[in-house]
Amino acid sequence: MTHLSGHDRSQLLLLPEAIDDYVGPDNPVRFIDAFVDGLDLAAASFIHVEPKVTGRPGYAPADLLKLYIYGYLNRVRSSRRLEAETHRNIEVIWLLRHLKPDFKTIADFRRDNRNAFRHVFREFVLLCRQLDLFGRELLAVDGTRIKAVNNKDRNFTRGSLTQFIKAADAKLEDYLQRLDKSDATERATGGSRVKNLAEKIAAIRERRERHKDMLANWTRRGRTRSRLPTPTAERWRRIRMSRWAITCRSLSTPSTS
Repeated sequence: MTHLSGHDRSQLLLLPEAIDDYVGPDNPVRFIDAFVDGLDLAAASFIHVEPKVTGRPGYAPADLLKLYIYGYLNRVRSSRRLEAETHRNIEVIWLLRHLKPDFKTIADFRRDNRNAFRHVFREFVLLCRQLDLFGRELLAVDGTRIKAVNNKDRNFTRGSLTQFIKAADAKLEDYLQRLDKSDATERATGGSRVKNLAEKIAAIRERRERHKDMLANWTRRGRTRSRLPTPTAERWRRIRMSRWAITCRSLSTPSTS
């Protein structure tokens, strides 16, 4: 009996599967899509809502806003990570309809619409609270807890609502600062993470090939064990050789006294 095997990655499908089949009807991205589509982004002071007549077409603010709200719910604060999600995350691919903005476009959108972000995110958090969405689940440690009809989560007063809005604004401000800090850190590194990853992959491949050659050499010679020189021993050998060279040069140089 063999194991289950997947499809060949290079196999072409006669009837390709629709991307909508991978996103269930109760998936949160459908709520994000409906929420942003119902907003008046021009009234919320988002820029570039109306596309320019001339020039290269840009990304719609609604699509970039959907991406940021998805990152807010899933704790993805980095613009580079948001860019990566547009290439690999099936939910984001569905949400943006295969659009793949680069990290600079994503970061500039937040920077240019920082004030509008606060208003939209506040409205989003309030709506989620009213609809008992995203983080309003109950945790039962021992026994069962059932929400009452008139408990504090369903009974709003002017004071409680004002207090909740202040707390939400404080959390949103902290979140926006974390976004700025993440982008500043990535801008300072200049993509060194990708470079380091490529170097590590190359080093692993080189080490693997060296070990394969060593194993083949042992098999050919009939050996079962060997030892490579340690870095410390190699370093001291080089120091001794350099000292010996300096001594030889000093002895060969005639004295001027």
